Amino acid sequence: MPRRPHLSRVALLLPLTVLVAACGGPVEVEVPRLSAADRAACEDFAADLPGTLADEKRVEIDPDDAPAAAYGDPAIVVRCGVATPKGFDLAASCESANGVGYYIPEEQYDDQDLDLTVTAAGYRPRVEVTIPARYRPNAGPAAMAVLATPIKEHLTLVDDCD
Repeated sequence: MPRRPHLSRVALLLPLTVLVAACGGPVEVEVPRLSAADRAACEDFAADLPGTLADEKRVEIDPDDAPAAAYGDPAIVVRCGVATPKGFDLAASCESANGVGYYIPEEQYDDQDLDLTVTAAGYRPRVEVTIPARYRPNAGPAAMAVLATPIKEHLTLVDDCD
C-alpha cells in the first residue's frame, strides 16, 4: 500500500484540526474611542466585573485590554464606552434593575428570538450588554442586576429613569 494516500489524509486533517482549535479562541470585541477620563472609568469598571454572569463563566476577549468582558458560548458581551444606542429614548423605554436604568430597543421587548441589547445609557461612559437569544428571558434581568453595582461604583449618572 503506497504511503502517499496516507500522507494526503494527514494533510487534509491538519487544516481541519486548526479550524476546530480556532473556534474556541477569544471573543473579539470592538474597542471604542474614549477620552482619557472615560478610558480610566471603563478600565476600572471592566476590572471589577464578576467571574460569572447569568450563570456563564468569563471567557477571554480580544483585544485582552479592551474595557469589556465576555461570558459563555455564544458570548454575552459587556462593553464600556459605547455610543448612544440607535433609537435611544430613556424616558420611553427604560427598565430598572438594582437602581440602574437600562434602555432596551422596543422591538426586543417581546421577541424572545432576537438577541437582546441593553444599555445603561443614563451613565457616562455608557455600558452595553449584548445577550444572545439563547439565554433569554432570564439572562437579561440577571445581568442587569449584577452589573448595577460596578456601574454605580465606576461610572457617572447623568440621566436617571428610576
